[in-house]
Amino acid sequence: MTRFLALVTLLLVPAVDTLAQDAEDLIILSMRDRAAVIDQLLEERFETVIPELMRREGFDMWIIAAREYNEDPIIRTMLPSTWLAARRRTVLVFYDRGPEQGVERLAVARYAMGNAFPSSWNPEEQPDQWARLAEIVEERDPQRIGLNMSEMFPTADGLTATEYEGMVAAWPQTYRDRIAGAENLAVGWLETRTESEMELYPMIVKIARTIIAEGLSEKVIQPGVTTTDDVEWWYRDRIRELGLVTWFHPSVDFQRPQATERDNDFSAREEGGVIHMGDLLHIDFGITYLRLNTDTQMLAYVLRHGESDAPQYLHDALAVGNRLQDILTDEFATGRTGNEILLSALAQAKKEGINATIYTHPIGYHGHGAGPTIGLWDQQGGVPGRGDYPLYPMTAHSIELNAAVEIPEWGGQTVRVMLEEDAIFDGEKVTYIDPRQEALLLIPRQ
Repeated sequence: MTRFLALVTLLLVPAVDTLAQDAEDLIILSMRDRAAVIDQLLEERFETVIPELMRREGFDMWIIAAREYNEDPIIRTMLPSTWLAARRRTVLVFYDRGPEQGVERLAVARYAMGNAFPSSWNPEEQPDQWARLAEIVEERDPQRIGLNMSEMFPTADGLTATEYEGMVAAWPQTYRDRIAGAENLAVGWLETRTESEMELYPMIVKIARTIIAEGLSEKVIQPGVTTTDDVEWWYRDRIRELGLVTWFHPSVDFQRPQATERDNDFSAREEGGVIHMGDLLHIDFGITYLRLNTDTQMLAYVLRHGESDAPQYLHDALAVGNRLQDILTDEFATGRTGNEILLSALAQAKKEGINATIYTHPIGYHGHGAGPTIGLWDQQGGVPGRGDYPLYPMTAHSIELNAAVEIPEWGGQTVRVMLEEDAIFDGEKVTYIDPRQEALLLIPRQ
């Protein structure tokens, strides 16, 4: 058994119920073992994802150029596990020689980039790095050359003006005329998940959800004493204790009877409130592990004296949120745009009497990933540009939304059931990477 397979087997060891265990019960690899997994995943992606996407988008050459600490977002996802930044100027070249010979990979740089990109530049023979790149281009005579330029997706727009000007100044006009923005190619690289990645993703999401459950428990929260700020910073410390990182600061907030109703202005959250019995708590949380991101929102209820469960009306409200998830994911179909999915889902929710807000996004190498945006909380009529991008198979998405539910027992006050779950679209159906929340977490656990 190879080291990679042994590590994958280790990661996939069955665990007990996610929400009933501490994070120490899950397997989190050492940095050295993570590196082995990352490098193997990258090699597989170079061999399979790159050829498919280059041919799909009609490019026979893709060039990515970046300088140390000013990396193109794409090149950051291609760096070997032991590289934390590009070195000096790093230029990567993919050249498709056809299905039989496959895609050639070159690093026009002072150093080879790991084993994946051999160095093709000797400064002693050709001092000018851009001139050497021009030689490589002319030798291969590509008909369509992709560069990372995009108005729509920032992660596909990594080629700086300085790099572009230096690069093309060394090219004959013939090849300048063959340049095209590689937006869809870059987005395809970022959004496409391999079978191997999807074998690992459930454990990554499980780790994140376990940490969430640990924080939303009596282990951390003492009603009447603990504040939402306290819990947020507990999460930051806990993530570090486990040798992990987060890609955004966790947020914890509450809804309670007679409190100011929560609206959709997510830029105006209250901070630092004390948590009390009877509160409905909400968390937004994500980690980065093995270069893949999670993004999860869950709900918990703080039991009052004498209660052993949350009130039924809150369980019913959560069920409305789950129904809205189903309405949205039922609209997923290959080739449909984010805006088409959004508007169809909102129309069906309205028919069913659900007061819905949908703001779902791709996830993977980035938390807010490139791909079809399915609504923004302040753009429920569609998102120009990013919402017009089509849905492709083998892509991961954060199913993020909320349903506003009126609670008679709270004097008709509206509760927003804010949920977010990571899922994979395989081309036919949507499957949650880890089972979604269908019951409120209870504090304390019963």
